[in-house]
Amino acid sequence: MATSELSGTTALVTGASRGFGRAITVALHDAGADVVALSRNAERLAELQSQLGGSLTTVAADAADPVVAGQLIEQYRPRTLVLNAGAPPLMRPIQHQTWESFSRNWEVDTRQAFHWIREALILPLAPQSTVIAMSSGAALFGSPLSGGYAGAKAAIRFITGYAAEESGRAGLGIRFVSVLPTLTPATDRGGAAAAAYARRAGVDFAEVGKGLGPAHEPDHVGKHIADLASSTDHAPGAYLLTPGGLKEISQ
Repeated sequence: MATSELSGTTALVTGASRGFGRAITVALHDAGADVVALSRNAERLAELQSQLGGSLTTVAADAADPVVAGQLIEQYRPRTLVLNAGAPPLMRPIQHQTWESFSRNWEVDTRQAFHWIREALILPLAPQSTVIAMSSGAALFGSPLSGGYAGAKAAIRFITGYAAEESGRAGLGIRFVSVLPTLTPATDRGGAAAAAYARRAGVDFAEVGKGLGPAHEPDHVGKHIADLASSTDHAPGAYLLTPGGLKEISQ
């Protein structure tokens, strides 16, 4: 695999304080990048900074705020931008959702992806920069107990694809990639989803886990995202991330 060095470059991760975002932050830091970790949870960010020896830059702010996106893109001009921020969906069937609960992931997950991707194109980021937007396997397979989650994650994939096209049209040289991890009970959010589906099916949580196969561990996801950021072999596009690795999704 052809790679480019991350050491000494700047990486910015949204939703960095827990789950996949935390693991991605650690993996990029371990690869030598100067990482800016963004989350609304200042306490968790401080814990992460302490874990990494104080060399992490932390920002406690709302990733879905367009002003935050514009300011931090201009200030840090990251070579690697990972858009991972998102809200936990309300795990209920459609008839027990309100519009507010149904649209929550559009207002957080999709909204933050839109603002940051837009700012990356407007500035623009330097050629050979990489923007990785975290979507979900639900964008392909659906998620009937999570309201608008699957649609919001599908929109992130489309927005990232549109940005890749605009980068090519303008000759910007920015690589835009969306990553769709399959469901895993190894994170708080994935565990809550798996538990909800187990209750719906009237089976034990462990049975759902068996049906999902090997679980993503957050460290596994972090490693693959860091490898993707440093790889020059992966073209712009969408990639399904399973425990077996990354697989390009045909359009």
